[in-house]
Amino acid sequence: MPLKSKPTGKLISFEGSEGSGKSTQISRLAAHLQKAGREVISTREPGGTEIGEQIRNIIVHNSKGDEMCAETELLLFTAARAQVVREVIVPALTRGAVVLTDRYLDSSTVYQGIGRNLAADPVAQINRFAVGNVMPDLTVVIDVPTEVSLARIRQRASDLPDRMERENIDFYKKIREGYLVLAKGMPDRFVVFDGTLSLDALEKKIWATVKERLA
Repeated sequence: MPLKSKPTGKLISFEGSEGSGKSTQISRLAAHLQKAGREVISTREPGGTEIGEQIRNIIVHNSKGDEMCAETELLLFTAARAQVVREVIVPALTRGAVVLTDRYLDSSTVYQGIGRNLAADPVAQINRFAVGNVMPDLTVVIDVPTEVSLARIRQRASDLPDRMERENIDFYKKIREGYLVLAKGMPDRFVVFDGTLSLDALEKKIWATVKERLA
């Protein structure tokens, strides 16, 4: 279900390494938008739909997950993305809502393309097939040093780290650099924020940027 005309809603994606604080800032931004009178839909990748959540379980919690090849991982992520775009995002944008998504197509570009060393052209083609013309109006990248990202993962609640969180420091360095390269190449869509700021300071900076873009 591609967008047939320019929607009145806005799509804002959040990107960054594990432990960057995306979920917290999405929740805080949603509260600001709701106070401003906007309908807000928050979703995540992989997930956001019943089908997507089942795919998420395969990707991050399956007992055989460590045997998953990079190509399978890419296709599973984009399958979940295709579903949430058509089931959740497009209807919301069409009726004028602001959609906040914890990860979107740039995650595949960085994690599977750069992190897993898959060729850029197939990743881009599969991404486009999954999302059609539904691109973010703004992409928020919360940037934290790799050592900080890993320390935050360790400090999380007693849950065992999932498959993505178990990656080594070299992988996460590639992920961080990949996001910074993407942002530098697409400054009209990407804004990079310092994820080492206090939660309140980061919230204020993100909200100021979103208000400007929505205006």
